[in-house]
Amino acid sequence: MRKLFFDIETLPAEKDKHSILHEIHRRRADDGKKVEEIESFIAKTSLDGAFGRIACLSYVIDDGPVKTLCGDEKKILQDFWEVAKEIDLFIGFNILDFDLRFIYQRSVVLGVKPTRELNFARYRNSPIYDVMREWAKWDMQDKISLDTLAKVLSLPSSKGGSIEGKDVAKVYKDGRIKEICEYCEKDVELTRKIYNKMTFEDPSLGRQG
Repeated sequence: MRKLFFDIETLPAEKDKHSILHEIHRRRADDGKKVEEIESFIAKTSLDGAFGRIACLSYVIDDGPVKTLCGDEKKILQDFWEVAKEIDLFIGFNILDFDLRFIYQRSVVLGVKPTRELNFARYRNSPIYDVMREWAKWDMQDKISLDTLAKVLSLPSSKGGSIEGKDVAKVYKDGRIKEICEYCEKDVELTRKIYNKMTFEDPSLGRQG
């Protein structure tokens, strides 16, 4: 079974989408809905595959080295789906509700046809193994963070470096792309270690049974 561990870092909408977002923001206000400041509204599109975009995608297959795709977003998606062709199990942290959903949405927006049709059905761990959901055993109220889960399992945190998720947009704007990639790669490595612990495939645990 070939396993793919992956993570993405995302950015808010590009400037050419700001006019549309201003219009959406204005309509919500006109409808009497509670709205935040437009700057905050645009910033949060980094969590929305309709308008946000992928800054980088890091992945590792089985026990191999971590690799990172960055640069042109369309090329990132094309390369990801090429890798996905031979994968049996897609593994990540909160990938059902974020990473993989975001990848699918951006693929549609940019006209990149997925090479795989993945089933997003809940309450199962194949072909998508969502570490966060499996840890909680599908208690939707239990949304433990990657950092907290690492500490619970006595694993070194991937956080505490020069940047965190909330800093990605600013760091990208400053041209510090390499730091974003390194941050993403650390999360992938940590996810692999957590998965191995949760599935009792961690070599340090010794042979079970």
